[in-house]
This record gives sequence, structure tokens and C-alpha cells, in this order.
Amino acid sequence: MRWTQTLIPTLRNPPKDAEAVSHILALRAGLVRQLASGVYSYLPMGFRVLHKIIEIIREEMSRAGAEEVLLPALHPADLWKKSGRFETLGDDKISFKNRSGHEFVLGPTHEEVITDLVGTCINSFRDLPVTLYQIQTKFRDEARPRFGVIRTKEFIMKDAYSFDRDLRGLDISYDKMSEAYRKIFTRCGLKFEIVKADSGMMGGNMSQEFMVECPYGEDRVAKSENGYLASTDVAERGNPNLQTPPPKSSKPVIFDTPELRTIDELAKKFKIKPSEMVKTLIYAAEGNLIAVLVSGDSEVNESKLRRLLKIKMLSLASPQQIEEATGAPVGFAGPLGIKIPVYADWDIQGMADFVTGANTKDKHYKNVNLGRDFNVTVFGDIRAVKDGDAAPDGSGKLRLTTTMEIGHVFKLGTRYSESIGANFLDEDGKRKPAIMGCYGIGVNRILAAAIEEHHDERGIKWPPGIAPFEVTVITVNQKDKQSAEVAEKIHDSLDAQRYEVFYDDRDERAGVKFADADLIGIPTQVIIGERNLKEGMVEIKSRLTGESKKVPVEALTQALIGHLFSMR
Repeated sequence: MRWTQTLIPTLRNPPKDAEAVSHILALRAGLVRQLASGVYSYLPMGFRVLHKIIEIIREEMSRAGAEEVLLPALHPADLWKKSGRFETLGDDKISFKNRSGHEFVLGPTHEEVITDLVGTCINSFRDLPVTLYQIQTKFRDEARPRFGVIRTKEFIMKDAYSFDRDLRGLDISYDKMSEAYRKIFTRCGLKFEIVKADSGMMGGNMSQEFMVECPYGEDRVAKSENGYLASTDVAERGNPNLQTPPPKSSKPVIFDTPELRTIDELAKKFKIKPSEMVKTLIYAAEGNLIAVLVSGDSEVNESKLRRLLKIKMLSLASPQQIEEATGAPVGFAGPLGIKIPVYADWDIQGMADFVTGANTKDKHYKNVNLGRDFNVTVFGDIRAVKDGDAAPDGSGKLRLTTTMEIGHVFKLGTRYSESIGANFLDEDGKRKPAIMGCYGIGVNRILAAAIEEHHDERGIKWPPGIAPFEVTVITVNQKDKQSAEVAEKIHDSLDAQRYEVFYDDRDERAGVKFADADLIGIPTQVIIGERNLKEGMVEIKSRLTGESKKVPVEALTQALIGHLFSMR
């Protein structure tokens, strides 16, 4: 391919609203352009990278025994209502009614659709196992699209789904997909970690995320010095075994807090540290109201709270429910005198003479103490972990890092096969729901993650496996006849031997061409200049290492082929 025959609108400077390195460089290198908030077009260079990623995914999915399908992007809303997820999606879903009045959802994921399809095709245990996957555009009305293609409203995913007759089969399918993911991300040149995660709205009883460190990611990972690793959605901590200190006060004292409902408002007004307050939240736990206590500088981890309560459905109580439980509007709840069960984080055991709501509008208590003034039903690890917490396995202190999810694998069980209907006749003559797994990869996120991990101040340094081209040929002076002839010969020779070669045949200043070559980041550069040609030489330069060497013109093709073969 030649530069003058394609569209590569490189930029010297990025738009002002670009924050992430991957966003800045993708724009500057002419890989993408924004059409609307969270909606991007992929230009030739960017699409070639996506194509490389997709081919790697297809190869490894095939090796793992998965077959490719293509499912509709338009889903009847009734199917989502059948699974119970139509409301769960909330404002993230993009739905509409067609001219006939039928409601549809633009597919954010495809569990319902694939389960409905497979349910109509399997009859016997002999039809299982089966694993199907697709590479498809998904849609979610992301509230705050940011960081280029990292967080968008329209995105490309590979999603695979396994159907097995029993849990042992699910374990085998899950392990195959996990191993395939390791190979995919390794071939894409990414440094990744596999962390225990929360299944969230997907359901199921086990999930793992494939994460890359990225300052612009939306996830955080907790890790210890000696091996503990988990998403902060599910990360646990060691029990600090705190002893409740003796109170310095004789009784709680009520004080006025007009319209002061939050920890931050109280801290600012009365100069009280958040760590000296107790936050009381009212939850609806499968129909029953409970009070949950954490220190004022902490947040409730609802995943851990669900596990402590051994329930699946949990949500913050409505304002009406809160007033019924506490006698006060939102913002003034406290544990004193409350008539519902009280669940508290371990940290509360180490606090004394703290501030909390008084269950009365515009009132709070100070000098509140555990045991003397109220009791707790159950203590547990229910807050989000923090830097410096002890790892639950004794492997040291936890450190939190910001990460981006590039893949997620779930053991779904029968969550969808039961609700949608994917049943088979087993050997014992009984109809049973298929046991499902789900496995997703964010294709465009791999592109962003690779740029985040592989760049310098001059531009992108593509990993060879997903680079748009293997080699770029650059003429220092395109008007020089000999330089142009040598460049054409190199381009045609490599192209004939099925190497991916890009020829910058523009009549541009050498500095512009070198800057663009470094910006776009093709791993190997062949630089053809008049001075070297006079000596019968051309230059081969590595964009990855910066190393360069001169090679005789007549030996260049063979030298390049050996070099490129070693990088494949």
C-alpha cells in the first residue's frame, strides 16, 4: 500500500478534549475520528489494527473449539423482559418502538439471543457441548463517554457462549476459553493480569477479568506484594480484629445539622474528620430493610454485602422506605433506636465517640459508642478496600491500581437457560437446562490498551502481532529517481512474498515523513536516502528499539525477510 493512495490524516497536535494517551495518539496517527460523543469511525490504519486483532481472536477461538456465528443487533424487548434484564439495564439500554409499535433493544450483549437460538436447536445431551462466538458491534448509552475508544456508546466485542450438560463440562469449557484468552492477549503484545471479579448484571457464580494497568481505566485492582489479586468489586481484606476503645463521654449528645445530609457537608461545617463519623445506609435486601454501617471515609461494597447476607438481590432503599425505617428523611439515618437489623463493617469495632445520624430531620448525634448506645446484628468485611489494608490471605498490604478491562469470563450456570429456555433431554430421560458460560473481549479496547502500553514521546510503537503493517519504506527525497526506483522495487518484492509493506511515497520533507513514521509506529522502517545509495546502502531501523543498521541494496530484501520472519 502507498501513502498517496489511502487516507491517513495525521495531526501535529491533538484536539484539546483528548485526555488519554491512546486517544491522543489514535487521533494524531489518523486511526480514528469522532462522529458523535462516544461514536467513532475507524480509518484505514486503525481498521487494519482491528482486523489484525480480530484475526488473532478467530484463530485462538477456532483452536479452542468455538464456532463463529453472527447474531442480530436488534433484539425484541420481550426477550430481555423474559430474562428480567430489561429493567436492570436502566438508562444504559438503547431501546425504541418500530412503526408497528413493537419494542426493540439495540444489543448491549447477547446472552438472551444466543440462549433463545440454541434452545431451539438442541434436543439431547448428545447435542452438547457447544461453544459459539461472534464479533459484533454492541450499543450502550454510556452516560460519560471518555478517553476515545476506551469508553464509548458503540463498541466492538467478541462474545462467546458455551452450553454444557453439567458443571464438569462447564469447567472444561471455561478453562479452554481462559487459556484462549491468555494466548490472544499475549499475541496482541499486552501485559495483563487475571483477577477475580463480580459477575454483576450477568449473573452466575464465578467470573474473572483480564485487566491491563491504565490510568484512564474505569476499574481498580487490589494486589498484595506476595500474590493476592482481585478486582475492587470483590476484593476482601484481612480482619483487623479491632478492640472497641472505652468511651470518653457519658452519653450521646444531639446537635442541630440543618440541611446537612452528607459526610462532606458535616465535615466542612463542624471540622469533623470523616473517619470520626459513621455512615448509616438503609438497604432493601430481598424485601427486608436493613441498616448498614461503615466509617465516614469508607464506601459500602455491595458485592461483599450480598455475600455476607447470602442473597442475590440488594438495592438502596427508596426515600419512602428510609423514612418508614428511621422516621427521618434521607441523610439523617443512624443506628440508635432503629428497629431493623444492623450490619456493620469491622472498622466500627475500633471506633468510639463518633458522629452519626439521629433519625430525626436536621439532627445528628455526637459521642455515640458501640455497645453502650446501640448493638450490631453482624460484623463483617463490607466496605471497599483501601490502600494499606491487609490482604485476606496474609500475603501483605494491598495496593490499588487503576486498570482497564479487556476481557471477562463468566460461569453463568442456568441463569439464562432456565429463564429463556435452553433445555435438553439427558441420559436419565429428564429435561434439564443447559449449563452456560459467557466469555467477552473488548476488541477496540485492545487497540487502546496496546497504545497505552507501547508508545513514547514520538508516537505509537505497535507490537508486531497487531501492527497495521510489518514494514514501512520511506524515501528521504521522493523526487530522486534512484531513491524512488529502489523503494518501488523493495515494496513490490516484499508484497509479492506476502509481507505487509507500506510505502510513504509522498513528496514531503524528510522531517515530516520521519515524524509521521514514528507517530504511526510500524515496527520496522526502511529508510532510502541519496547519501546512503551512493555507497550502495540503505538503512533498516527498528521503531521498537531505536536500533538501526545499514545494509547493501542487493542484500536488503533477504535481510528484511529474515528480520520480519523473526518478528512474526
